[in-house]
Amino acid sequence: MQQGCEIRQVCGTRACERACRARSSGSGQNWPVLCASGRLTESGGELREATVIVQNYNSVLTLAHLYKLSDAILVHENDTVHQICSQLLNLKHISFADVNSVIAHQLGSVLQPALTADSQGAYSRNPLGELVSALCCHPEFKLLSISSIPQVPLASMAYSSFSWPSLLKHLRQMLISNSKMEEGIDWTVRPPAAAERSRSLTAGSFNTSLANVLILRGKDVYSAETGGFEDPALYSSWLSPQEAFSVWKSPVPFNKYEKSATLVSNSQALLRPLDSMVGGAWNMFASRAYIHQYTKFGISEEDFLDSFSSLEQVISSYKQLC
Repeated sequence: MQQGCEIRQVCGTRACERACRARSSGSGQNWPVLCASGRLTESGGELREATVIVQNYNSVLTLAHLYKLSDAILVHENDTVHQICSQLLNLKHISFADVNSVIAHQLGSVLQPALTADSQGAYSRNPLGELVSALCCHPEFKLLSISSIPQVPLASMAYSSFSWPSLLKHLRQMLISNSKMEEGIDWTVRPPAAAERSRSLTAGSFNTSLANVLILRGKDVYSAETGGFEDPALYSSWLSPQEAFSVWKSPVPFNKYEKSATLVSNSQALLRPLDSMVGGAWNMFASRAYIHQYTKFGISEEDFLDSFSSLEQVISSYKQLC
């Protein structure tokens, strides 16, 4: 198992990155830890069709460890990033550089300077700390997903026009239906009525949020109407929309887009892939498959059991979010 570690500066913070390559470890993921006033970990999620048989093991062990060390974990699913490259950006031969470019675009749209409700006209100097503070109010809920729109091929950008009502309508529906991209949004999903608030994710396809941060950049940004994200039906009943929703704005366009919107969400969006990952690892562990490859490097069966226990508690908490 080959691993590399480097220390680098990111937005005035130090990032310790351990890179485990897919060919050697089965992880195929980068885990930079961004240290601000809180610790934010950026994680790349596995492909659903695992190319390495122990991929679920590696993901379970890594994520359980990160959950103890981080205040928030921002997850990128490799499948989703790959679909953005192929379906939205029309890339035929997708490289690691293409995948990293999509992830960098989404992270950059969050970390670029923006005005917050409390910034009093000055750009925020601590976006990571403010992001963690706004989204992770409870230590049991640390998983963050990110969605950015629009995302179009560079060649099409000159012929594309966007309006705030359209962008925000699409982004809101992506949130509540847990759609990963603008293409293929499920428009049939609606927020539940008050009588249905006690239902878990297994009872329907609505994606309940604990907290959301909406970042808007570009022309006429101060005229954008964000009331759709303040609907109490979108959120857990134990937080008011005023506490659960934050909006950041900047009139400066981002990455050549005249208008762009990014949503960072602490919600049930990652529940199903997490549940699937843990379930797959459990099935292998029950037959003791490949355990010897870990024990010879000092990772015991107790380490596996502790990791399973930790993540099953996370799954249970998100399932009960209502």
